[in-house]
Amino acid sequence: MITKEQIAADYQIIQNEICAALEFTDGKARFEEEKWEREGGGGGRTRIIQNGNIFEKGGVNFSAVDGQLPEVIKKSLKVDSDDFFATGVSIVIHPNHPLVPIIHMNIRYFEMPSSFAAGKEPIRWFGGGIDLTPHYVVEDDAKFFHSSLKAVCDRFNTTFYDRFKKWADDYFFIKHRDETRGVGGIFYDRLTATDNLSWDDLFAFSKAVGRSFIPIYTELVNRHKQETFTADQQQWQYQRRSRYAEFNLVYDAGTKFGLETNGRIESILMSLPPTAKWLYNYQPKPGSEEEKTLSLLKKGINWV
Repeated sequence: MITKEQIAADYQIIQNEICAALEFTDGKARFEEEKWEREGGGGGRTRIIQNGNIFEKGGVNFSAVDGQLPEVIKKSLKVDSDDFFATGVSIVIHPNHPLVPIIHMNIRYFEMPSSFAAGKEPIRWFGGGIDLTPHYVVEDDAKFFHSSLKAVCDRFNTTFYDRFKKWADDYFFIKHRDETRGVGGIFYDRLTATDNLSWDDLFAFSKAVGRSFIPIYTELVNRHKQETFTADQQQWQYQRRSRYAEFNLVYDAGTKFGLETNGRIESILMSLPPTAKWLYNYQPKPGSEEEKTLSLLKKGINWV
């Protein structure tokens, strides 16, 4: 049976692979690493890339933390045990180019070690996902993105993509704006072994999602990085970034978990963009690309 130590070790390898590939893609910026320890147990490696040719700000973070769950988290997770272990890799990339999309990915594992006592069904699960937030929705990009994710899902279970795509549509939804954060992707949580998929299978799926990040995102970056853009398009980029910030601060479960478990603030909030704008009552021009983008920030669009 796979162990939490093995999962954490393999997640660190994936972090290394992604950082190396992003540095190569950018061609200028290099990741800065800060190792940290969590009061209460565990720690991680925060890696930040800034002011590159393409990537204005981004993070590829690994953590493996343990300790005692606060009561508010126990109630949220509906568990009785106090102890926990959680490990994962979390990524957010904010490009400096309005035609290159923001991307987020997370792969994670959670367990309650005391539940592994003889005679008990262990409390453990995998979670994660990957979603795309274009400043301008390019339909061919969205189709490529979703087709790539479906191919990853179908290798393990042909029901995964449809289930996890709907989950992402519902999760990455800014209720107070009545719009999705982007074009969605896949999202899953509390994924446990079944008759069809073992824990080894789920771990392999988790790593496959993690390793899908680079071929997907580098393709999207390379499609648009040489295109010219206007000052107005960059202003729209800053406006769309404000929606990203709103979602992460108001709704994101990972942000809330990190703050409630006394996580490292800089690592948790690295997902926020370096610059964003909140223009009062902004209305895009009829027939514009901005209006088209807003029309496609809806749940239930079939991109495959």
